[in-house]
Amino acid sequence: MSNASLSPLPSADRPDVTARLRDALLGASFTADGLLELLGAPAYAALSRSETVPALRATRGDTPLELLVRLFLLQQPVLHARVADVLPVDVCLESGWLDRAGDDEVAATVDVRPYGGPGGEDWFIVSDLGCAVGGASGIGNHAEGVVLGVGGASTTLAGLTVRTPVSAALDLGTGSGIQALHAAAHATRVTATDVNPRALHITALTLALSGAPAADLREGSLYEPVDDDATYDLVVSNPPFVISPGARLTYRDGGMGGDDLCRSLVQQTGERLNEGGFAHFLANWQHVEGEEWTDRLRSWVPRGCDAWIVQREVQDVTQYAELWLRDAGDHRGDPAEYEARYDAWLDEFEARKVRAVGFGWITLRRTAAAEPSVVAEEWPHPIEQPLGETVRAHFDRVDYLRSHDDAALLEAHFTLAGEVVQEQVGLPGAEDPEHVVLRQNRGMRRATRVDTVGAGFAGVCDGTMSAGRILDAIAQLVGEDPVALRDRTPAQIRLLVEQGFLEPA
Repeated sequence: MSNASLSPLPSADRPDVTARLRDALLGASFTADGLLELLGAPAYAALSRSETVPALRATRGDTPLELLVRLFLLQQPVLHARVADVLPVDVCLESGWLDRAGDDEVAATVDVRPYGGPGGEDWFIVSDLGCAVGGASGIGNHAEGVVLGVGGASTTLAGLTVRTPVSAALDLGTGSGIQALHAAAHATRVTATDVNPRALHITALTLALSGAPAADLREGSLYEPVDDDATYDLVVSNPPFVISPGARLTYRDGGMGGDDLCRSLVQQTGERLNEGGFAHFLANWQHVEGEEWTDRLRSWVPRGCDAWIVQREVQDVTQYAELWLRDAGDHRGDPAEYEARYDAWLDEFEARKVRAVGFGWITLRRTAAAEPSVVAEEWPHPIEQPLGETVRAHFDRVDYLRSHDDAALLEAHFTLAGEVVQEQVGLPGAEDPEHVVLRQNRGMRRATRVDTVGAGFAGVCDGTMSAGRILDAIAQLVGEDPVALRDRTPAQIRLLVEQGFLEPA
């Protein structure tokens, strides 16, 4: 389908109307907390899965909040006379937020989803009709140029972004504007780009309706529309990373072969970051026959940048093709056309010798270090969002370990990180455990196996004694040569610091 099949958008140049609409929505408790209270947890959770029936059942009444949920979130026409008691209907009709539906009803022209900011802000994410709940999954409206609302990828990226005050932030491929909205809360200036002009219009609506400052909106692909000499303290991007044969859908297909779009995006970012600046990306990458995926991703990292690459999921090529064919609704259409498109995906992967596709995130930080740190790891286990502070702490630890050799580590003082517990595994009744595991209950929720010396060392770390003195005490307790213990333990201390179990005091 073409852009002609999409609804006209509300005016982005009517701040008076947007302010009145925002006040009306807040006055009716059309907020994330208000929705949860009205719908209940099961129906609220169902919305994130694109299932609207529970919410429809919960909004059969005639309260202002129920009317707004049906109107803006569930795309149900409502009586003009009833909505007039809740919204400034006439100006909303005139400015394009509402349209007439029959003689006595009105309908929304865009979806509006309440969204809670990290500081308790009441924000609103605007998107195309049918796209406010559940992201792309099952929306059934995949017109070329459609702009999606909040999905799992959007919230993942928002949660792992480092949130420190910055002067300049850049959101590449802004979509509905959720990343620009988050950035506006801690950046003096926000620039947002998108190849889709409709997305830029909707981003302007999202920012205005959320009461956030306007962003510098620029049309174009990746870094093309920004000034050649522009640099930033923060770059974020949830790009159209799907590896597909062709570029059928703007919101997901980047139009480059294989994973070239994600590679180009990462490689071009190094020269765009200010010293100490962060860049966060979601990405897909190919697992190519005869090649380690970690080597492939390491080759993407630009010079002068530390990197932390985390692979969260891997799908074989059949699973991957089926996922995105269902995303486009192809499984509901003509079976022969579905099979042909499926076959085209597998042809593409076979030609590139791709056996699987990885999904995860890539974080860069500009550094002046002579030897940048590049960590690429697989971590499919549960994590605790938001992760921004965990990400920032990872790079702080990189700096610390880079500046401390083994001798300096032994002179340093450490404390055990919060929310770390110890587990002992062994046969019942045995005098000593077979092994000891330290486990985090926050952030990445890592677990690491340590020996009895490592466990004893970590348990004593409260910042009062240097690492070397603690090891000397342990050596005396277990009857081991203190020099030998000092010689072999720094590697274990380094690992515990690197993974966040120990923190410099």
